[in-house]
Amino acid sequence: MANFDLIMPKMGESVAEATIIKWTKNEGDKIKIDETVLEIATDKVDSEIPSPFEGTLMKRLFKEGDVVQVGAVIAVISSDASAVVSEAPKTSAPEIKTEIKTQPVVTSVASAATNSNDYSQANKFYSPLVKSIAKAEGISIQELESIKGTGQEGRVTKADILAYVANPNKQPVATNHVSTTSSTSETKSVSNPIVAGDNAVIVNRPAVSLMAGDEVIEMDRMRKIIADNMVMSKHVAPHVTSYVEADVTNLVLWREKVKKDFEKKEGEKLTYTPLFIEAVAKAIKDFPMINVSVDQTGTKIIKRKSINIGMAAALPTGNLIVPVIKNADEKNLLGITKSVNDFATRARANKLQPDEIQGGTFTLTNVGNFGNVMGTPIILQPQVAILAVGTIKKKPAVIETPQGDMIGIRQFMFLSLSYDHRVVDGSLGGTFLRKVADYLEQWDVNRTI
Repeated sequence: MANFDLIMPKMGESVAEATIIKWTKNEGDKIKIDETVLEIATDKVDSEIPSPFEGTLMKRLFKEGDVVQVGAVIAVISSDASAVVSEAPKTSAPEIKTEIKTQPVVTSVASAATNSNDYSQANKFYSPLVKSIAKAEGISIQELESIKGTGQEGRVTKADILAYVANPNKQPVATNHVSTTSSTSETKSVSNPIVAGDNAVIVNRPAVSLMAGDEVIEMDRMRKIIADNMVMSKHVAPHVTSYVEADVTNLVLWREKVKKDFEKKEGEKLTYTPLFIEAVAKAIKDFPMINVSVDQTGTKIIKRKSINIGMAAALPTGNLIVPVIKNADEKNLLGITKSVNDFATRARANKLQPDEIQGGTFTLTNVGNFGNVMGTPIILQPQVAILAVGTIKKKPAVIETPQGDMIGIRQFMFLSLSYDHRVVDGSLGGTFLRKVADYLEQWDVNRTI
């Protein structure tokens, strides 16, 4: 028998730590290879960590709720050496299954303020992210320790310190809990600090009465994050939506003509999504100011060099994730198709990696998958635009010919673009959207791949 270390795996370049949510195995339990030992959470993913060994869980080195650094030993497993199938168990981390959270990452380009405080001397635990924000904002160790935390065991979270920075005289209030009184069966209003630019807006949630037969369902972790992000985005960015209707008859005819041979030759199904993404990437190159972000001060525009297009994907749970096709403008249609199909397959199996849902500069969502003709999507911060494509429907239309106008059956779809009106005006938003439609309408029916 030999003892092996179970390591906290690396989950992306920007992920330095994770919180242990739940141990699924107790000390003394038998473990099979690839059987889940514990569940963890970061700001970006929920993950299940499987065992690369078969044996017995000898010792758990951390408790549920503990924050653990990537690379740290989290458990010791006693195993027969002949049963070990993973390579280099002392240094390699197990493959993890991930449940993606749709929390955007906003990168500030402002210079960090200096702070000589040694936060390592604090009487409470603070995550590296909280300490880095405190240092950048010049918050003393005394101030930091005075902030009321809403995290587990009163820990100060990212949201807590950002709310404090926005308004030091206000203490942040827990946002994920509602209290009920049995005598009135009514929830109390909850204040929810929303950090937008330099101001903190206090939003009072309305009281909700419970009626006979009502069922109260707790949101899962992913749904809570989605909800918070959607509310945040609407407060940060004034949304405007423009619409166009595109005649995509040629595109439909071309796809019908080539899809069987394409799948036989390339082993990939050809859906409409790669065709939409290619058109969007071309239009972004024509209108690069749609491919920007606004920094956290609200006064600087960050013009992105890379064209990284996120594709919103629905999970069986009803939640959404947005894997990102990096440098989409540099890929041909086959490359985009392979990326789309790979992401869609692994998203449904919760096997996307954290880096694969980061770095998006523009997002596409296909509401046509649900039979909808159009939508008004909410921008995924810190991007400034998101495109929704609706279902394709046959319609009678006037067709101009050399012999005169005729009535024919054509394939039409609506495209709707929501954009941040702080930096994208109606002219830019409207012309960009029209350009995407033009690329789809002008599809070459004789195109080869």
